[in-house]
Amino acid sequence: MHVRLSLPERNDLTLGVEEEFVLADPATGGVSLTAPRLLELLDGEPAVMPEFLRFQIETATGIHTSLDEIRAELLGLRRLVADAAGHAGCLLLASGTPPCGDLPGLPGVTAEPRYRALAARYPTLLAGAGTCACHVHVGVPSPALGVRVLAGLRPWLAPLLAISANSPLAHDEDSGWASGRYPLWSRWPTAKPPLDWPDATAYAASVDAAVRRGEASDAHGVYYYARLSPKYPTVEIRVADVGLTAEDAVLLAGLSRALVVTILAEARAGVAPRPVRTALVVASLTAAARNGYPGHGIDPFTGQALPHHVLVGRLLEYVRPALQANGDFATVDRQLAAVQAGETGAARQRALFAEAGAPAALVAELASATLTGTGGSGGSGPPPRQRPAAVHGG
Repeated sequence: MHVRLSLPERNDLTLGVEEEFVLADPATGGVSLTAPRLLELLDGEPAVMPEFLRFQIETATGIHTSLDEIRAELLGLRRLVADAAGHAGCLLLASGTPPCGDLPGLPGVTAEPRYRALAARYPTLLAGAGTCACHVHVGVPSPALGVRVLAGLRPWLAPLLAISANSPLAHDEDSGWASGRYPLWSRWPTAKPPLDWPDATAYAASVDAAVRRGEASDAHGVYYYARLSPKYPTVEIRVADVGLTAEDAVLLAGLSRALVVTILAEARAGVAPRPVRTALVVASLTAAARNGYPGHGIDPFTGQALPHHVLVGRLLEYVRPALQANGDFATVDRQLAAVQAGETGAARQRALFAEAGAPAALVAELASATLTGTGGSGGSGPPPRQRPAAVHGG
């Protein structure tokens, strides 16, 4: 039954976006273990961080309330890190998986105690490690409401994954998955959908139990597809691949915040989350990762096979009032139109792969696409980047 919700004319829910990137060798197309050198060149920039493997780098925006602010900082960070990568002799790629070459395994692990311990705990997962995601943090008023948001997000994670899928290539070939990152990442013990926990105490008990079972070393290592940030007062939506362009990340951020706004409005109106079986949530995510947009997905409420354009359309209608209330509808609708026209990350990667002819040419094209809109080949750049006062992170 449709319930008319009361939404504020605008909301002040904060946004922060983390992006993980691949560093590639411009000569071979394979991965480049140059993240330590790149970080040296950036000289303590707080918005750029190491990741699990030395061919990965992560950026994190400051805390914003405007999609325009998010876009400007994402563009600035991509240019900043790409320039440093050039000086370090590598290329910055926004791709959910390294597209070319073999992966280094243990020798590629970043020399930090936490990452070394993770590699020792899960040696069999190293071969598929090094995937790159986009994480969106949305501020929530309390852990109790955050847990209610997680329950409400469950049926909408698959459409978010379908439109963000950007990892069809691995080891110089097409994997057959729009998001090849998803099946690799899902091998980790806690990489699974959030449950419909009754309250924040139950959520905390679930995290603690995962740590006690040895499935994670601490709360930071519990990789639910959406979770309460262990560090910030946010819900962290982690299901998406890193977007090929910053606009892909802006789309994800806009939809994610609108989902949170809508679910919070339902909670305040006393509307319970619509029940959905975890098995169907998982099936819908697998279909989204395999087929991407506009291929077929699965309706997690009914189990019916439906085209993703139908499922994404339902998502847009569900969050439309929240998007309109916050002035985000035009931005989201414009980028969704690009997705609907076939300009998904996975489709663009496959087209570049078909045209490139060699790994070096492919990574050069992907590096150029990563900088679309930053003042490189894609057009005019953003205003000069300012160092943020605070950074979302996870």
